[in-house]
Amino acid sequence: MPTISHVYTITNVAQQLGEDIDWLWDVCAEMEPEDGCLWVYGPDQDQTIAFTPFGLEYLNDLIKHYKANPDTLRRSA
Repeated sequence: MPTISHVYTITNVAQQLGEDIDWLWDVCAEMEPEDGCLWVYGPDQDQTIAFTPFGLEYLNDLIKHYKANPDTLRRSA
């Protein structure tokens, strides 16, 4: 596995891609660390999801899939 030198937060990715952040949370819900999706913890129990460069590729594939098949996306309550 290549060394991970940087990650992109979900907020940053949503802004870069022009996507709704809540929708991206639903899309990446099925991703695992081996897919390049990591939890990042900050102070005061602050936490977010971040993606490795490989994770961004995987996320983009999921985005394409769910835009073509929106009925297959499980939405969070």
